Amino acid sequence: MEFKGKGIPLHFLGDRLEFPPVEQANEEGLLAVGGDLSAERLLLAYQSGIFPWFNEDALILWWAPDPRMVLFPEKLKISKSMKKIMDSQTFRLTKNQCFGKVIDQCAALPRKDQQGTWITPNMKRAYVALHEKGFAKSYEVWQDNTLVGGLYGIDLGHIFCGESMFSTVSNASKFAFIHLVKECEQQHYQLIDCQIYTKHLESLGAQEIPRNAFMQLLEGKMDRT
Repeated sequence: MEFKGKGIPLHFLGDRLEFPPVEQANEEGLLAVGGDLSAERLLLAYQSGIFPWFNEDALILWWAPDPRMVLFPEKLKISKSMKKIMDSQTFRLTKNQCFGKVIDQCAALPRKDQQGTWITPNMKRAYVALHEKGFAKSYEVWQDNTLVGGLYGIDLGHIFCGESMFSTVSNASKFAFIHLVKECEQQHYQLIDCQIYTKHLESLGAQEIPRNAFMQLLEGKMDRT
């Protein structure tokens, strides 16, 4: 099924586990509406270059923007002040030790210019299910045995799809992100998918690339190594 969005046909998803080609997204990157939040559909979305993003109590919206914000691991930028923090004992990092707490914190943290959260209880359950299957992973940052930052995302084996991060102490989420990128570089990942542009991500070395280039990397049709 399709419906109109700003004069452009958009796909309405039903029960069938499928997505339209990303090339059919509108100018804003919106590709489809509806469907469900099952772990199976979420995984298919990421494997297809698509991600969910919507406000609480709204229809589920699926996106495939052009251009796509990504970070090639070797292009990571670390400021001098952040290098000092990385080399100090300010924070302690763990992985996959409290995935549920990380996603809860990401959902609870207020976002600028955003009312509510798209990380609904159903979405949390879906990501927890993906975590239990080994696809969703979390990085946790601790200070004095208190969880002060972290991030989570979907690990596709050659691309890490970042979803959300939080910080209750300055630089805590950046600490987790830098560890993630360095680990991805060591394991020869193609890129970290950052989805959409922000000045913060750009300051860390992320850049926009054409959607077709992103899809070729995702599908293994282009090798940067």
